[in-house]
Amino acid sequence: MSGLRVTHIGGPTTLIEAGGWRILTDPTFDPPGRRYAFGWGTSSRKLTGPAIDAAAIGRIDAVLLTHDHHGDNLDDAGRALLPSAGAVLTTVSGAARLGGAAEGLIPWGRTRLEHPGRPTIEITATPCRHGPPLSGPIVGDVIGFALRWTGQRDGTVWVSGDTVLYDGVREVAERLRVSVALLHLGGVRFPVTGPVRYTMTARQAVELCGLLRPRTVVPVHYEGWRHFRQPRAEIEREFAAAPDDVRRSLRWLPIGGRTDLAA
Repeated sequence: MSGLRVTHIGGPTTLIEAGGWRILTDPTFDPPGRRYAFGWGTSSRKLTGPAIDAAAIGRIDAVLLTHDHHGDNLDDAGRALLPSAGAVLTTVSGAARLGGAAEGLIPWGRTRLEHPGRPTIEITATPCRHGPPLSGPIVGDVIGFALRWTGQRDGTVWVSGDTVLYDGVREVAERLRVSVALLHLGGVRFPVTGPVRYTMTARQAVELCGLLRPRTVVPVHYEGWRHFRQPRAEIEREFAAAPDDVRRSLRWLPIGGRTDLAA
């Protein structure tokens, strides 16, 4: 099995379909207009709603939740959807808050999705730092996810999670062979903390892709909220100036459309 289909629903929310599996990332389905508090004086307003309603998603075999405590990664409508998912994978602290069947993973921890008639998917949690050095106690725990199954041609499918570029993320390039990278971008900043960034900038993404060398790079979580500071045009400018293999790897998915990718 090498086929992969990805639907970018909006923000960080994607539906990953492979080998009969239907896996949802960071479910956010609230309508636009509301302001969400992120703690320590930070907040943001949601500007656009999901391209697909939660009720139209259909069966969900697993949710990959990079973190549960920020409304732009898990909102009220997304939270209401979790009990219907076959599995919920998130951080250890997030699993404790969510309760139920949520499973917590530490960075580089592993688990499996198994079902009769489908290929087993091995999921590895990858490190994230959702802000500057020493910000962990303030911004909370975040993880990314690497998905690996029999039949992939060139490597894993990797969801970066909300993170800046730091040694923990560079370690992904050292330890994993990544074919498709879903990168959370946007260069998030808040007025109360000035120039400090809380997610990767486009320039950091180009540097990281130079290390990863993936076939396909899919930007997500760069639009739809006021706290994003680097829109698509700025991301495109940085990749246009990158080495040829990095420049060619950039792939924009139509929001709400299903796109087949080689995995």
